[in-house]
Amino acid sequence: MELSIVILNYNTAAFLELCIYSVLKATKNIDAEIIVADNNSIDSSLEMLASVYSGRVKVMANDENYGFSKGNNIAVAQAQGTYLCILNPDTIVGEKVFEECLAFAKAEPKAGFIGTQLIDGTGAYLPESKRHIPTPKVARQKILGNNSGYYYHEVDQNQRGKVDVLVGAFMFCDKKVYDDCGGFDERYFMYGEDIDLSYTALQKGYENYYLGDQKVIHFKGESTVKDKVYLQRFYGAMGLFYDKYFRQSAVEKKAVDLLIKGMITFNRNSENSNRNDFTEMVLVTDDDSYQLDKMTCRSFEQLNSAEVTGFQIWWDLKSLEITAIMEYMSENTKLSYRFISQKRDFYIGSDSNTSRGEVKNMQ
Repeated sequence: MELSIVILNYNTAAFLELCIYSVLKATKNIDAEIIVADNNSIDSSLEMLASVYSGRVKVMANDENYGFSKGNNIAVAQAQGTYLCILNPDTIVGEKVFEECLAFAKAEPKAGFIGTQLIDGTGAYLPESKRHIPTPKVARQKILGNNSGYYYHEVDQNQRGKVDVLVGAFMFCDKKVYDDCGGFDERYFMYGEDIDLSYTALQKGYENYYLGDQKVIHFKGESTVKDKVYLQRFYGAMGLFYDKYFRQSAVEKKAVDLLIKGMITFNRNSENSNRNDFTEMVLVTDDDSYQLDKMTCRSFEQLNSAEVTGFQIWWDLKSLEITAIMEYMSENTKLSYRFISQKRDFYIGSDSNTSRGEVKNMQ
């Protein structure tokens, strides 16, 4: 088997359903398997997998929430592919992304981990797609709100090139690389483990690459409620990375611990900010027989030739090419977007990369 796609899920049934739909489209010409490891979800994730994707997806139902690192490691241990992709459930991939990653990995013998350009639910570029190693100086500045040294600006967002750190929402590699690096460090429950694994690969002599011409939608945050526990894990991961790789004096360590505690105490939750200021809803479909009440209907070709302002665009995933959707979104980041499921029974969307998105039934 050539490729194993591992998706760790926790309470993201609707987003997971669309993620798998996109993965199946992207692997139709690849000898691949999809492994979904569920971290003891209490929503309808397992029921959805059984009813929609029975026989097409390998499901591992964990009896507790093991966190990101351990949950992925358990699933990877069952992977049969020569190559591996760690993928978040709140993502949608383009039709050619795995083929491009496979070709690149085979051509670069020193390749460690390979990532893509991530965009959010509005099409906006997510700068965490490529990052520098968070040295103590860089991490301190990041905690204080200065991101200038944190993100990797030396490679343009649409180019390909070597970078230091990739994001765990999409990490592609030869499975031997993952095993050689020891997988994700399970001391990280969530957050920081992708930085750690990227850095471990560099230390072992591999080179991490960013493919900026390949896009993946990452709705971001669908698996996470941004409460005090989230803040403790997020900022605590920085402290763990500090302790693991950068020797500190007792005074510096105490200062860092106090700074992290302060960030946990004073950061506030992000409110859901899905937009409602659009002037018109437009259904975009290449299926002439599909219509929705009270919506203007356009083909993708018609959409491309029109000037749109203040629209909420509803994508009919059943009839459209996902790669084309992502290219349009990247060029029109001021609009609002919703994604209609392949069964046309619900839609999802997110107008903010700091809060949960919207999921609504259509029946």
